[in-house]
Amino acid sequence: MIRTTRVLLLGLAGWLAAAPVDARQYVYPSRGQSSARQARDESECYVWATKQTGFDPAKPAPAPVSPDTKVTGSGARVVGGAVGAVISGASGGSAGTGALIGAAGGGLTRRLRGHRAADAENERLAGEQRARQTAFDQARTACLSGRGYSVK
Repeated sequence: MIRTTRVLLLGLAGWLAAAPVDARQYVYPSRGQSSARQARDESECYVWATKQTGFDPAKPAPAPVSPDTKVTGSGARVVGGAVGAVISGASGGSAGTGALIGAAGGGLTRRLRGHRAADAENERLAGEQRARQTAFDQARTACLSGRGYSVK
């Protein structure tokens, strides 16, 4: 009874440890390993791959970067207003109206740049996450292959 319980708990622990990567990899026991042995090997290879790569797929990915949409204090509206007033005044229009349009444009430009920068940073982080996951999968596959499993 104790042995059966121990095997079941070990199998459950292996399944839980390997759960994040099971969707990507299929493991077949090429040497007729028992399901308990396979669960223990998968769990140990998961831990080994985590140590080798410094990446644990069970941990959440870094939070996405939110765009810096703060315009107050950035000077974007002041610069936009000054440019708008100069252009409007030079072309014979109202400098006040030009300043308002320029200030709005400056704030909008600042926000757009913030969104573009955040998008670029999020894409970079996603690329790093994919590379880490790939390295982890390769390490886990190497470990399992060395223990006599076919991994696809």
